[in-house]
Amino acid sequence: MSSQVLTANTESAMLARILQSDEQELTLDAARYWLSVKLPASDQDRVDELSAKARAGSLTEAESQELDNYVHVGFLLGTMQAKARRLLPTESTPTTE
Repeated sequence: MSSQVLTANTESAMLARILQSDEQELTLDAARYWLSVKLPASDQDRVDELSAKARAGSLTEAESQELDNYVHVGFLLGTMQAKARRLLPTESTPTTE
């Protein structure tokens, strides 16, 4: 699996470079949105299925590429959620009165 670093000019690599750029600040609303985003259940089921096949050593080349695609999307989502968490930590702290 080639999910280590996105260096090619694939669509996911280009998007990763855009999302990882610190040139544009994330708004509070955008940060909240990114923290609410998750993989749909049907996609998570597919990831689980492909992961089980990978552990068993029975992935086809097409399935390996599909799993790589899921890993790349997960990396991008994780990057955006990490940025969001850095922006919102004070909001998640309850106030005591």
